Amino acid sequence: GGTGGHIYPAVAIAEKIREKQPDSEILFIGTEAGMEKDIVPEKGFDIRFVKVRGFYRRKIWRNISVVSELLRASRDIRGILRSFKADIAVGAGGYVSGPVIREAHKLGIKTCVHEQNACPGLSNILAERYADRVLLAFEEGRRRFRNQKKLAVTGNPVRENFIRIGVGESRAKLGAGPDEFVLLCFGGSRGAMRLNETILEILDNIGKIRDMRLYWITGRIYYADIAGKIAARRPAGPDRAAVIEYTDQMHLYLAAADLVVGRSGAITVSELAARGRPSILIPSPNVTGNHQYFNAKALADKGAAVLIEEKELTPERLLNEITRLHGDKGLLSRMRAAAGSLGRLDAAERIYSELMDIYSRGD
Repeated sequence: GGTGGHIYPAVAIAEKIREKQPDSEILFIGTEAGMEKDIVPEKGFDIRFVKVRGFYRRKIWRNISVVSELLRASRDIRGILRSFKADIAVGAGGYVSGPVIREAHKLGIKTCVHEQNACPGLSNILAERYADRVLLAFEEGRRRFRNQKKLAVTGNPVRENFIRIGVGESRAKLGAGPDEFVLLCFGGSRGAMRLNETILEILDNIGKIRDMRLYWITGRIYYADIAGKIAARRPAGPDRAAVIEYTDQMHLYLAAADLVVGRSGAITVSELAARGRPSILIPSPNVTGNHQYFNAKALADKGAAVLIEEKELTPERLLNEITRLHGDKGLLSRMRAAAGSLGRLDAAERIYSELMDIYSRGD
């Protein structure tokens, strides 16, 4: 639980199980403070809540209350697992996942964890000892785990609508012309202030690029400020720029895009690979273990993306990269092919097969 990067893969796994076995019973465990509170019920699944927080890495003294909460949550989790009579428990990372997998293991329930990032998170590293199987989105994640026999690389499950929709259909729905160069900019589910500020600086320059159409998704908490600053301009920004607060139709924008500028959360990176989209990735420096950097590097090392660390991000640098890629169709084509080669369109199917293998073993 917590962020979309953990929740959406868990939902995709649950949807695959429900597709394969319509009579299956599926229950989520999360916190009321996380995004799962809204996302999981909207997707048609039951959820039970426990009170648990992540550990403080800097303010160590604050962990006394965290440990106390964790002990109470562990008792609650045991009760939930017993009453639900679970056959298998799947952890998708995040601070809720660890105690669920640990308690499931103690109760003799089959367990599996799925790691979405190229640099595995602490919860999954600690949960390895309790897991019957550890599923990885990236080959690079292997080196952080001790028992290599438990590991299998499955990729991140990508929602079906990201795979099915065509470029022409998505552009028609968004109002983009077939010959326009579509630039998509977004900072993840919550937006990114530094990225938004940089795009605002180069907005007029982007508008001067021939055949360029911009879709800029600011995130809800930044939209009012950005929209106000654009409205105060004379003129109020380029005609072919659409500034959007939030969308639950990201598959349309990603399918339509010739180039994507954004953060490098695990799901974003996996969706870029699934659609074969060239990208300029600016990893968030404010995440645990700097895992977005390693996600971006996994694409950049294969020639699928340009990686710019936030400390090196300037309006001039970003504009230069956008114009360079816009003007080099050959390079964009090679980047598309490189991204596509990393896509795992059958990740949900692979994960389902691994779960059924775990479930079928009697040992």
